[in-house]
This record gives sequence, C-alpha cells and structure tokens, in this order.
Amino acid sequence: MNIWEEITGNQVLISAVIGWMVAQVLKTLIDLVLNRSFNPERLFGSGGMPSSHSATVCALTTSSAQCYGFGSFQFAISFVMAMVVMYDATGVRRETGKQAKLLNRVFFENILELDGVLLQEKLKEYVGHTPVQVAAGAIMGILTALLVGTWYR
Repeated sequence: MNIWEEITGNQVLISAVIGWMVAQVLKTLIDLVLNRSFNPERLFGSGGMPSSHSATVCALTTSSAQCYGFGSFQFAISFVMAMVVMYDATGVRRETGKQAKLLNRVFFENILELDGVLLQEKLKEYVGHTPVQVAAGAIMGILTALLVGTWYR
C-alpha cells in the first residue's frame, strides 16, 4: 500500500480535514454574505462562524469513537484535546481578539505613536469565538464525521 492510499484510507484523518475544510468554506461564505465582499483571509484565518477549530477536533473525536470505540485511548486523547481547544477558543483567544480590537481603535483612530514608532498594520481581531460559534463548529464536526464514516463502511 502506498502512502496516498494509507492517508485516504485513514477515516479519522479524513474526517478531521473535511471538518476543517467545510467550516472554513462556510465561514468564508457567511462573511461574504454579511460584508458583501470576498475576503480570502477567511479561507484560512481563525475566528468567525462557525469555529473550524471546533469542527476539526469534534470530527476527530467522533471518528475516533467510530473507529476505535469510546473506551479507546484514541478517543480519550482526542476528547481531552477537543475540550482544551474549545475552551481556549472561547476564553483566551476570544479575549485576545477583544484586546486587539481595542488597541486597533486606540492606535489607528487616534493616530498614537508608541515610543516614537507608528504601528504599520492593525492587530488581528478575529482570533477567538463566541460560545455559539464553537457549538456550531462542534455540531458541524460531529455531523461531518458521521457522514464520512458512512463512506468507509
């Protein structure tokens, strides 16, 4: 078996990758509708609706349960990782985005200098998620893994 067959035969990996891809495309489409302009950064960037981080780890966890069972170490590791990722998305990363938004307003709307150096670019504001964005990503990841699981049976 060659490496490509091994990769495409890995249900857990494919579920996680498709979960991420679907979330990123959906996030880009939602942004396109809301802002009426295409932002290519949304295809690969973090933050926004739905959470691609949550979709990825929930697809990984669900697929691990399907392939190895709920009592397996694979499920245990992916479940704990999913909890950490989703907690972080609504906690630290969300607060970082709020701080970036405030700093951007202070430095760019008021044209302040920091030690004589004018900031050249805005800080990234879309880094975290609301609980609804995380929940939407989680549901999407679970559904994606269940769908991918039907292809492997």
